[in-house]
Amino acid sequence: MAVLLEDIVKSVELWLKFLKKEPQSFVDPTLDPVLLVPGVAGSILHAVDKDDAGKVERVWVRILAADHELCAKLWSRYDPSTGETVSLNQKVNIVVPEDRYGLYAIDVLDPDLVHLIIGRECVYYFHDMITEMLKWGFQEGKTLFGFGYDFRQSNRLPDTMDRFAKKLESVYNASGGKKINVISHSMGGILVKCFMSLHSDVRESFLISFCLIEFSPTGAPGYVMSTFLNGMSFVEGWQQNFFISKWSMHQMLIECPSIYELMAHPTFDWEHIPFLEFWRNKQDSNGKSQIMLEKYTPVSYGGTDLPLPFNEDIMEWAGETFQILSRAKVPSKVKFYNIYGTSLATPHSVCYGDEKTPVSDLGDLRYYQPKYVCVDGDGTVPVESAKADGLNAEARVAIPGEHRGILCEHHLFRVVRHWIKAGAPDPFYNPINDYVILPTAFEMDMRKEKGLQFTSLKEEWEIVASGCEHEEDAAGDEPKEPLVSSITVSRPGDDQSSAAEACATLVVHPQSEGKQLVELNALSVSVDA
Repeated sequence: MAVLLEDIVKSVELWLKFLKKEPQSFVDPTLDPVLLVPGVAGSILHAVDKDDAGKVERVWVRILAADHELCAKLWSRYDPSTGETVSLNQKVNIVVPEDRYGLYAIDVLDPDLVHLIIGRECVYYFHDMITEMLKWGFQEGKTLFGFGYDFRQSNRLPDTMDRFAKKLESVYNASGGKKINVISHSMGGILVKCFMSLHSDVRESFLISFCLIEFSPTGAPGYVMSTFLNGMSFVEGWQQNFFISKWSMHQMLIECPSIYELMAHPTFDWEHIPFLEFWRNKQDSNGKSQIMLEKYTPVSYGGTDLPLPFNEDIMEWAGETFQILSRAKVPSKVKFYNIYGTSLATPHSVCYGDEKTPVSDLGDLRYYQPKYVCVDGDGTVPVESAKADGLNAEARVAIPGEHRGILCEHHLFRVVRHWIKAGAPDPFYNPINDYVILPTAFEMDMRKEKGLQFTSLKEEWEIVASGCEHEEDAAGDEPKEPLVSSITVSRPGDDQSSAAEACATLVVHPQSEGKQLVELNALSVSVDA
């Protein structure tokens, strides 16, 4: 029965894809190519039968038997001799589909049918950005590409680095020898930065710029630590019935080097060191029971002092990854940009148990709810970590938003479009505050009369702010009046200069149709020297 249901789902998906396929209305062949790199769990994965290459099953992400397929095909074991995590199922190879020049694997992660059932917020990855870029004139296979990867593996695994180098070369050739803008999200930034450090011979040959979105160079301490101890759930509520259990995810992630590379950087100079804390019931030297708070820093996560389910071989590998990341440099002719999320409570330190209900057995931590000390960030990566890229940046821009949800933000699209010069250049756009100040009028007049010099100035600007076009005055509200301010400045005369006086009036008009008019009128009067 399950096989028949799966066949029905696949048939419906093909039908939906056929219905959605539309020709692109606008293509700009002058654009520089863009390569999109997703973060953790942001690539579709297929299991290919080693004995029958035609037998391919989607294992990430899927609807029917999702938990079973993950346990059967994605559970793995780390091999310290190669740095690779190897699937326990020896009958399949895990591959990333290359359809649509790599974009299929990083667009909508769930099957189309699941998208209709669950809703867009659970399944989209780069979909909104891809859609937006197609409107700007990018074309799949000519100027727009994707790089999916097996997110279980280390971000510096030689095979992944080689694939990325070949991808850059293929994009370069497909676009007619144009250099590439690489845009990565979250853990994808670690992959890109590892490549920058390890492949200095390739990076400058193919890159014109790279933009890291929600990068976590020094880790996401609270979020990743609770993931190791409690598992990770990508969806909440009733949708979990279609997805993978937290415990199944936990069993996979504790053998994934990539997740260890997201832990708190042990040698980073944190403003406040992230802690892992436990309330424990222990016996003192006299044999009396005493409830105590144990506190551990990132340096002691190795397992010697803390008997938790960490693979010490992977911890050692991750330590070398941190060193490689610290050696990365931006080539002289390549521009680097950093976009990070703010305004959300973000886990920083984690505590389990309390004085009334201490942790009796660390093996039972999955049954405890973590309590967080939070800082500013995107809900996953603290601002402090996201800004610590250690590179020479053209700009770093903060955008209020959630870690993955920021990929749907209009502000993000405007900033990215400005940086990669997609469309007509807008020299007046301010990416930090996300507005355009457009000079619309300038008049200046000077005249002399009866020993006095008069100078008059009139300037006008139009401010176009993000989202204003969607805002409307509430029905019944009285029309808003312009805001008027005035200033007067005078200077007494002396032997060196003549007396002068100037006055100015600034008028700020209410927003209308997404625009705001600002007027400046000034007049100065001085004794004619």
